[in-house]
Amino acid sequence: MALPQRHRLKGQRVFDRVYQKGRRFHGPFLVLRMLEAQPQLLPVEQQTCPPSPWRCGVVVSSKVHKRAVRRNRLRRLLHAHLLAQPPTVSERCLWLLLSLKPGSADLTPEALLGECSQLLHQAGLTP
Repeated sequence: MALPQRHRLKGQRVFDRVYQKGRRFHGPFLVLRMLEAQPQLLPVEQQTCPPSPWRCGVVVSSKVHKRAVRRNRLRRLLHAHLLAQPPTVSERCLWLLLSLKPGSADLTPEALLGECSQLLHQAGLTP
């Protein structure tokens, strides 16, 4: 299941800004980047959408797995996890970017989701 439109992080400028300025939280197989939202960088069609307290993007490069089917399964797995346990954000709006490291395709789904939960907790986004 994909994230709803209001929770999706899109746009090259947005991803570049999160990569450059975002605060990083590292795990053995995942990297979480977090940045205060800057709506003026969003594409025009997303600026008119109702604001969301968080937006997230998941990056799974071809270094993680050669086959696109496997990469998409990993991305959908993380999207479903974020919907089931959404980050708790106070008054501010945040942009999140989850990047999978090479070798993460070999993990069990439970291990990958456990690391995702641990990084969200480390960032102060879950209780």
